[in-house]
Amino acid sequence: MQLFWLRTDLRAHDNTALNAAMKQGPTVAVYMISPGQWHSHDDAPCKVDFWLRNVAALKNGLEALNVPLLIVNATTWDKAPKALLELCLTHKIEHVHVNEEYGINEDNRDKAVAAMLDQHGIGFTRHLDQLFFKPGSVLTKSGGYFKVYTQFRKVCYERLHHSIPSVGRLPPAQAELHIKSDDVPESVHGFATPPEALRMLWPAGEDEARKRLAQFTDDAVHYYNDERDFPARPGTSQLSAYLAAGVISPRQCLHAALRSNNGEFETGNVGAVTWINELLWREFYKHVLVGFPRVSRHRAFRPETEALKWRHAPKDLEAWQQGRTGLPIVDAAMRQLLETGWMHNRLRMIVAMYLTKNLLIDWREGERFFMQHLIDGDLAANNGGWQWSSSTGTDSSPYFRIFNPISQSERFDPQGVFIKQWVPELAELNKRDVHDPSALGGLFGVQGYPAPIVNLKASRERALAAFKSLPHRQPETQDHE
Repeated sequence: MQLFWLRTDLRAHDNTALNAAMKQGPTVAVYMISPGQWHSHDDAPCKVDFWLRNVAALKNGLEALNVPLLIVNATTWDKAPKALLELCLTHKIEHVHVNEEYGINEDNRDKAVAAMLDQHGIGFTRHLDQLFFKPGSVLTKSGGYFKVYTQFRKVCYERLHHSIPSVGRLPPAQAELHIKSDDVPESVHGFATPPEALRMLWPAGEDEARKRLAQFTDDAVHYYNDERDFPARPGTSQLSAYLAAGVISPRQCLHAALRSNNGEFETGNVGAVTWINELLWREFYKHVLVGFPRVSRHRAFRPETEALKWRHAPKDLEAWQQGRTGLPIVDAAMRQLLETGWMHNRLRMIVAMYLTKNLLIDWREGERFFMQHLIDGDLAANNGGWQWSSSTGTDSSPYFRIFNPISQSERFDPQGVFIKQWVPELAELNKRDVHDPSALGGLFGVQGYPAPIVNLKASRERALAAFKSLPHRQPETQDHE
């Protein structure tokens, strides 16, 4: 008997570990509930709810293959080896199949499980699934992990020219095992069920993910390069939550993009090429997570930036978290996050740079808050984005490049449509004044909307001074090999 252990790969189609298990013999599947671990990872309640809804949907897909789905509980991952061993002994499991996950805790968990199972003669195999290339296989000429995305992408392109990762077929149904599936819990203690309005924005299941992918690659992907930076427009794929939970695979996304672009990934339609590059950004940050494990430990990629003197400003942090900074584009973005569990990517950069540069608050505060609220929260991508914005990471924005949120607002929400949707206090302002109501004069500019909590020019100078004072400040990292 084979055991397929589900984690962030909540699909039946193109699932490497599931295919491998079913090829080897009769298979059962298991999903582990680990609320203590999820809390320690700052996983958002809406994300945990999304996981559970997708596990419930996948249960039906697995039952169509006659693969029973079992549920085990291990509050924290140090209890995972014992919980899985008991399951394996009960069902006479000979081999466990998993898809690789990345991060220090994930790696330690899998090594501990493999060691305990090995003591009882049970095999354990990790399969490459959520990436195109195994970490450690895309390296500089000197044998190190890449620190710059463009160099990493170049090598990935060379590999893709040689061989495009294939999409695995859905395996045929196996003979019935007469093992009853467990009920999937609708909620987990300690994680509040999100409002129904939020859940309806993110329907569960592979069918929904594949429908979104098809709709995007049939049309919108061709305009992606032009539309993706405008939060009021439907210019993005809305697939990030499904990719993060593994409800759809990166291979399925790549092949759909290639079909829309006549098989090209470097030339042809610039929108499709840009979106494929975003898939490679996702890949890059996971390779960084493996190659530079300090970023899994809340450490800066650039060690010299650990000496930066961040401000302890709880009231400013709270204003940012609540969308009450007095800067409309920042507040609109934060309110979108709180209500929908998601934030447009351009806005993620704007609010992150505002927190770390204008407020000079530690990027880790923002990283944590995002993880606690994002339905698509992913350690590698979230950490990579925050460290880019705060000038502490790989490929990071130079410390002297500081977004002006008002200029960003005027450029990417020129009519103020997005702002007015999320900051209704400003709905009556014209498209010129809505970006900076404080310029209207008076104590508050607009009644009911706060004055800016910080002066943009003065705070920019403060950030520049803080970065200039760092000892042994390094030049921009390059991979010249």
